[in-house]
Amino acid sequence: MTLPPEFSLIARHFLPLAGAGALALSDDAALLTPPPGRELVLAADAMVAGVHFLEDDPPETIGRKLLRVNLSDLAAMGADPLAYLMTIALPHGTADAWVAAFAAGMALDQAEYGLAVLGGDTVSTPGPLTLSLTILGVVAPGAALRRNGARPGDELWVTGRIGDGVLGLAAARGQLADPDGCFATRYRLPTPRLAEGRALRGIATACMDVSDGLVQDLGHLCRASGCGAVLRAADVPLGAADADVAMLITGGDDYELLFACRPGTAPPGMAATRIGHFTEGAPTVTVIDAAGQPMSLPRQGWSHL
Repeated sequence: MTLPPEFSLIARHFLPLAGAGALALSDDAALLTPPPGRELVLAADAMVAGVHFLEDDPPETIGRKLLRVNLSDLAAMGADPLAYLMTIALPHGTADAWVAAFAAGMALDQAEYGLAVLGGDTVSTPGPLTLSLTILGVVAPGAALRRNGARPGDELWVTGRIGDGVLGLAAARGQLADPDGCFATRYRLPTPRLAEGRALRGIATACMDVSDGLVQDLGHLCRASGCGAVLRAADVPLGAADADVAMLITGGDDYELLFACRPGTAPPGMAATRIGHFTEGAPTVTVIDAAGQPMSLPRQGWSHL
């Protein structure tokens, strides 16, 4: 019996990505038994062509970015990856070779990060390519990192570098010199800080990933924790020292971990930088320059609406 086009596409490209609980992608839903003594951690992110990635980006990087931005949410909770569900809305006439390259990229990251697809949905659309992924992770009961634990006096830290995402977008558009492709790669293939998230269990008092801009995401952390923060812009590790600081700290797409620690508690075994502290009072962010003066920013970060 000949398979309908949708099921034929799934069998060719997505069945090889399926884990045991996916039931060969032949049922209405998957079956999943969490590891003994672990809580499930779930997160979901969507990406739309022309908004979250460039329409002419290589297909093998688009799927990997989709997976990695969701893995970053697990990292921010200190969780370990388990599996994922994916919905893909393909524009009419999408070439089979494009889907093959997309799936091949997903296979690379499944192998690297140790998870598999459980199911999802594949549809067509007259609009732009639209993707959604729901990721599942696990963590020991009570060990998940949260946004709401920072307290006045806690130190503010960030992993890696800030600003690579916005610089990478400019490089991918041909607006910025990027001889070795470093910035464009950081935009297309962010690194989920899973090892760092694990290392922060029991140490960080609050944590989240930087997706919408350092300043804006710090504001989210402050609101959840019910305190303010001072961000020292001169201490932020930047992707380019000669770029506009305000643009880099509000640009987004960095997927580094932003976290709080008790005073004098240095995070172990990771590249992280102390960039400020939390304060009493309203949940607002004060950004200061090298002279300790407040900075005026044209915006706080990226808005989804």
